[in-house]
Amino acid sequence: MVKYFFKGFAIVLIGPRQVGKTTLIQKIADSLNKKYVYYNCDDFDVKKSFENASLKQLAALVGNNEIIIIDEVQRVENIGVTLKLLVDSFKDRQFLVTGSSSLDIADKFFEPLTGRQLLFHLYPLSLNEVYENSTAIQIQKNIPWHLVFGMYPKVVTTQPDAEIILKNLAGQYLYKDVLAWKDIRKPDLLDKILHLLALQMGSEVSLNELATQLKVNVATVDSYIDLLEKSGVVFRLKSYSTNDRKEVTKMKKIYFWDNGIRNAILGRFELLTNRTDVGALWENFIIAERLKYNNNIQSNVRSYFWRSKQQQEIDYVELDNETLSGYECKWNTLGKGKPTKAFTNMYINATTQLLTPNDFIEFVGL
Repeated sequence: MVKYFFKGFAIVLIGPRQVGKTTLIQKIADSLNKKYVYYNCDDFDVKKSFENASLKQLAALVGNNEIIIIDEVQRVENIGVTLKLLVDSFKDRQFLVTGSSSLDIADKFFEPLTGRQLLFHLYPLSLNEVYENSTAIQIQKNIPWHLVFGMYPKVVTTQPDAEIILKNLAGQYLYKDVLAWKDIRKPDLLDKILHLLALQMGSEVSLNELATQLKVNVATVDSYIDLLEKSGVVFRLKSYSTNDRKEVTKMKKIYFWDNGIRNAILGRFELLTNRTDVGALWENFIIAERLKYNNNIQSNVRSYFWRSKQQQEIDYVELDNETLSGYECKWNTLGKGKPTKAFTNMYINATTQLLTPNDFIEFVGL
């Protein structure tokens, strides 16, 4: 991200609450040894100072600072127009903008800032960030804890209080922006959808079945899941297919960006030895880690899952240009599980790999 500073772009950093956006941007600003100012738009007066401001008023906010940080920018009305004016008028300054979700980004940023912004996503911590200087044995030893409590910064750095922190996150911060977005009036429905998604984590999700269970229409369920995805709570994987007759083409799997948040939604923090969902926890965790790693290295690979109509399945599939790779996630290292040959029979140039607690380090960039 830093390599794009002072090149005429507003740097926009988005991500869910409590993933460390403010800490990161302030550390970056400190490391550059340049004068900067920090504005937090959660403060009502700060928010108002950026709304419908004249160029003279904006100049006063910029001052003689080289870096201008505007935090929680989604609070500001017409912020895209304001940022366009700032970027065009102060070409030698760097504007660093953060938001708690991507819910408002398209409406507020993209159209007014066309060609003037670069967007970056921040997720919960990755294994690569936490264990950069650790051995494989040390990392593997801690994986069971992360499968239960996840990778949120405050959870990782305050492990004795992990459960209460996660309950607080899931109960108060997790979808605060979702509820505010376009006046969502059914928080109880959002809770129910999250609960059902947590129970079906890593499974193919039928919107029709969810709608029937919840007694609402399919469009409503889809819109709520879309909001959860844009707010950084869940992500969806499409099915990979080149043959409609032999492969599933329309289903999607839904995962959580953080295992700890998923477990907090269900109120489940038992050790792995007392759980029946270990396989799902491992699959969710390792796929989320891979997506975070790909994002951090700015990889352009496309991510899918694969299933034949005969129910043969590959948990995770990547397409990198013309290179196709399939990965099967298995927690139990004593079994004889291996990726189905049906996948490589259909795609003869594809490679497959089994991802177990003993064999995943390279997969997540460590």
